[in-house]
Amino acid sequence: MSTFHAVVWLDHQEAHLAFFDRDHASTQRIHSKSQHKHQGKTTDMSAFFADIATAVKNCHEVLLTGPGLTRLQFKDWYAQHASALANIVVDSIASDHPTDAQLVAMARQYFKKFDAMAADPTQV
Repeated sequence: MSTFHAVVWLDHQEAHLAFFDRDHASTQRIHSKSQHKHQGKTTDMSAFFADIATAVKNCHEVLLTGPGLTRLQFKDWYAQHASALANIVVDSIASDHPTDAQLVAMARQYFKKFDAMAADPTQV
């Protein structure tokens, strides 16, 4: 399904992705395959980030959210490795761990301002 918006909640272990437009929503989970070291440090997250980037590549706007720094690290990685698409990441917001339904509801509310400015006909 091709959708206009996506929201990605992520931490160092997994990403919850929700893709949606006015009439449809679907979710997907991606788990990090990196080995975790002591003291909260992780190994290279490139493969995890690449999986997320592949999942959102056809979206027009992506909102990042999550509890820690991983979302900021993904945003930086994305700007370096997918620079042609880096402008689709519209914001990064700190949040706790929502359910998939809460994630979609939060993102729908967030994207209302973009849809009004862009006069997106899929959101009317």
